[in-house]
Amino acid sequence: MGKSFSPALPMNFASYLKQIGRDCTDAQDLDEEEAYHLFSAVLDGGVPDLELGGLLMALRMKRESIGELIGFHRALAERLRPIDPPPAAPGVIVLPSYSGARHQPNLLPLLALLLQRFGIPVLVHGALEGFGRVTSAHIFRELGIMPCASSAQAREALHRDHLAFVPAGVLCPNLQPLLALRARLGLRISPHNVVKLADPIADAGIRVIGTTRPGYLEKYRDFLALTRAHAILLEGTEGEAFASPSRRPRLEYFRDGESRTLFEAETESTHPHSTTLPDPSAAATAAWTRLALEGKAPLPMPLVNQIATCLYACGYTNDMNQAKAIAAVETGSLAGG
Repeated sequence: MGKSFSPALPMNFASYLKQIGRDCTDAQDLDEEEAYHLFSAVLDGGVPDLELGGLLMALRMKRESIGELIGFHRALAERLRPIDPPPAAPGVIVLPSYSGARHQPNLLPLLALLLQRFGIPVLVHGALEGFGRVTSAHIFRELGIMPCASSAQAREALHRDHLAFVPAGVLCPNLQPLLALRARLGLRISPHNVVKLADPIADAGIRVIGTTRPGYLEKYRDFLALTRAHAILLEGTEGEAFASPSRRPRLEYFRDGESRTLFEAETESTHPHSTTLPDPSAAATAAWTRLALEGKAPLPMPLVNQIATCLYACGYTNDMNQAKAIAAVETGSLAGG
C-alpha cells in the first residue's frame, strides 16, 4: 500500500468548496498540489460526509481540470496495491470497467478473453455493482471467472491464466465506498473519472481508456500526453472501453508524450447488420461471448480493429500492418481494417 495522507493541520474543506463550488462562470480550478492533497484526504477517509458530498457534486458540476486530474491521479497511484506483471510476456493490457451497459451488450469481457488467447496478460479492474447496468463482473461470473479477493490472488491469476478481474476495493480499499456513493448521489462522480486512469501494474500496464462523457475525450487526451502515459484512448460504448460494434471510434495510441492515430473514426454506422448481437443481459451476453470465442458468431469489425491496436501497443508485434493482419486471421475475419 502506498503512503497515506496525514496533514499537520486540519484541512479547511470550506475553502475548497468556495473555490470549486461557485456557479459555472466563477468556479475556480484547484492547482495540481491542492487537488493531490484534497483527493488524498478523500481516499484516506478524512473528509466528513457533508463536506464530501458537497465537494464531489461541485467537481461534477464544474468538471475536473487537467491539473486536478493529474493531482487526483497522483493521490490514487500512491494508494494502489500494485500487481506485478508476468515475466517474459507481452505488456499487460489494463481494461477499466466502471460504467456497465444498459442499452447494448457489454463486450469488454469478450475483448479481454480474445486478448488472453493471444497470450497477452489482461487485467480488468472495475465495479462489482452496476446500479441498474450490466457490469463486466456480472458477465465474467456467468462465464465462471470470479473476481480476485486480494492483490496476491490477482497476481497469481494474471501469471497463471493471463487474465484477472480485480474489484476496485482490492486495488484500493477506500476507493470502493467512494464509488458506491453513485447509488446515493444518483450520478457518477470524480472517483469514476479518476479510477479509469489508474495503472495497477506498477506503472507498466498499457491502459485502454474509453469515455462517452462530453468533453472528457479531450481531457483524457491531454492527461495522457502530459503524463507520458502508455495507453490507448477511444470513445467508449456506454462508457466502457470497447469499440462500438456498429461504428468504429478513433483509436489513438499514446506513449512518451506522443500520440498516433492507429484507426480513424468511421463517420457513420457501417456495420449495423454484420453481426447479430444479444440483448444486454449478463446471461445473454455471456452466452453470445461463448459463441464468439468458439467461432460460431462473427466478431464485429471494430472490435477486431481494437484487438489489432492492443497487439501493437503491448509489443506483440512492432508493425501495425502486421497487427491488423494477425487480428484479422486469428479472429476469423476476412478484412484487416
